[in-house]
Amino acid sequence: MTSPVRVLLAGVVGYALGTLPSAHAVARLNGVDLGTEGTGNPGAMNVKNLLGRTWGGVVAAGDVGKGVAAARAGAAIAGPAGANVASTAAVAGHCFPPGRPGGKGVATSIGQVIGTYPAYLPLDIAVGYGTTRLPWFRSRTRAATTVASMTPVLACTLAWRRGWKGPGGVRQTVALPLGAVASSVVIAARFAAEAENVDAYNLSLVPDEEAA
Repeated sequence: MTSPVRVLLAGVVGYALGTLPSAHAVARLNGVDLGTEGTGNPGAMNVKNLLGRTWGGVVAAGDVGKGVAAARAGAAIAGPAGANVASTAAVAGHCFPPGRPGGKGVATSIGQVIGTYPAYLPLDIAVGYGTTRLPWFRSRTRAATTVASMTPVLACTLAWRRGWKGPGGVRQTVALPLGAVASSVVIAARFAAEAENVDAYNLSLVPDEEAA
């Protein structure tokens, strides 16, 4: 049985990895202040809007990497439970780092999936992309993310109950669906906190005659 102390250590390491400021590092390199420009969010989407797709992709890759690295480190420290706890903690660290605003956690949660249950990744991407393309969701990113977050909870619960591991994953325990639930709650809370800023930024992009 995995020691609770080792699982706790895995969570601490995962949280620390999640707090690494990938978006801020890229922004500073380019002389941009993410706290005052664009949506004010230190995430890949805001970097893309301000600096272009290439830099946005760099930030997204870094954020995904944090989730993967946390899962790998957690597995080394405390096995399957450690992988799930550490990668969930990485999402929390990305969304709510100490002393500064955090990102929204979507990319880091993709890293969590890659590190714990990679067989689900194609469906995760398909659901996330598909919901944002539906006409009803186009101006409701937060709602689309909420719907997309429900799918991994269901998929991870089924994987745990059926004992599905898939290539590259870890042995499934109850920590898998619990981690999916926790990450979904954290991401939803971050989206809720940023909703007003995002709406204001989107409104600023609309010509005055259309906004009237």
